[in-house]
Amino acid sequence: MKLNAAVTSTSSSANQSMPPGWEDNPDYNISAFSQLPHQHFGFNQFIVINEEFKEALRQILWQFRAPIRYAFAYGSGVFSQDDGQQPTSLSPHPHPPEAVKAWQKGGGKMIDFIFGVSFTQHWHSLNLTQHRDHYSFLGSLGSAFLSRVQDSWGAGVYFNPYITVNGTLIKYGVANLDTISRDLSEWDTLYLAGRLQKPVKILRDDPGVRLANQVNLISAVRAALLMLGSSFTERELYTAIAGISYLGDPRMELPAENPRKVANIVSAQSLNFRQLYTPLIENLPNVTFTDPRCSNPGWVNDPDPNTKMEQDMDPVKRGNIVRRLPKALRKKLYFQYQKKFSIPASAFDQVLDESKDEDDASFKRRQGGDFEQRIAEQADLPRVMGDVIRNTIRWPSTSQSIKSFFTAGPVRSWRYVSEKAAKSRQVRTDAPSKPKEESAGNSDEKKQA
Repeated sequence: MKLNAAVTSTSSSANQSMPPGWEDNPDYNISAFSQLPHQHFGFNQFIVINEEFKEALRQILWQFRAPIRYAFAYGSGVFSQDDGQQPTSLSPHPHPPEAVKAWQKGGGKMIDFIFGVSFTQHWHSLNLTQHRDHYSFLGSLGSAFLSRVQDSWGAGVYFNPYITVNGTLIKYGVANLDTISRDLSEWDTLYLAGRLQKPVKILRDDPGVRLANQVNLISAVRAALLMLGSSFTERELYTAIAGISYLGDPRMELPAENPRKVANIVSAQSLNFRQLYTPLIENLPNVTFTDPRCSNPGWVNDPDPNTKMEQDMDPVKRGNIVRRLPKALRKKLYFQYQKKFSIPASAFDQVLDESKDEDDASFKRRQGGDFEQRIAEQADLPRVMGDVIRNTIRWPSTSQSIKSFFTAGPVRSWRYVSEKAAKSRQVRTDAPSKPKEESAGNSDEKKQA
């Protein structure tokens, strides 16, 4: 059952923006929104939040004189997570605007941002002049050194945490626009792409990044489908998508992290996930909504994400999904099955050559061949996909965490460690009181994975 006229206007306009072949030869260097495939292209990415809170976030951006081309706010400081914990009466914000206090309901958390910039060294040079106090001791080494630290170590992001702007405690990461677009389109680290696979609030937009992120979102659907069976629910699909960025993340191995973090995000943000992904699901030929509720007017506004879905397990169609995975991830997947199939190096080189998206003469239409179809038929594909994603994320995420110790400086790093330790104690205290049905849910999720 394909969706009908009950789809909201946001989903409908985004759906119009998917002309045939839109992702076959994308140009991420476009400079105008009129160059996008459709005037409504990517509208599904614009999650609606409280207008006053959105304006408060935008006012924070205006406190930076260094040019920010693309920006989004993300995390639990912007979007609630159904973690079952009572909000604290203590706020980390010294003197926040009323909109921030109202949105975070009197308690609150630090608000996370990513800033996309055109020229890394120039940006840090300007920001050092205006906000030297935002930087650790590394700031004394100059903007050229900061840009090398940002672009050469970890995932290409330079974080300044525990910064007060407009009375609001924030953490902001700086990334080059090319780094953002490359990760969104190729998944070379999944550090930024993973964040944008979950609901975020885009505050400043860039046409090239919007195009790359639409590729990222539809790639997330495809990757999740390869890790799911023939029948599943929306909740299971969104849980698989949201869980991509946490595979291999060293933070998830800490006792401070809630093991149900992904499920909590999906439960609290089900409508936002639906807005992000429904228009893209509609454009995939091998997956459909089969739940009778989908024929009811306004079903998309139902916060229950347990609508039933099915995908076609035909190896030809799933082979096409394998072929259309992001380039960096796809290459790693191919290597895993080269070993399993014992394909000689010379023959495998030919497979890789045939899988290239373009050659010297033209751009190739991405259709799965015999090798991709053989991969699609493997019973261990969900596990291998998880392993490949985990290996993609583990080192960039780990090295980014190590880098953050230096970019934050010893004082802020100690504050971070102390807060994590306090959260760890709270998690251990709360653990015995968890209901049995929650444990059953965890078991089901592991079985699904």
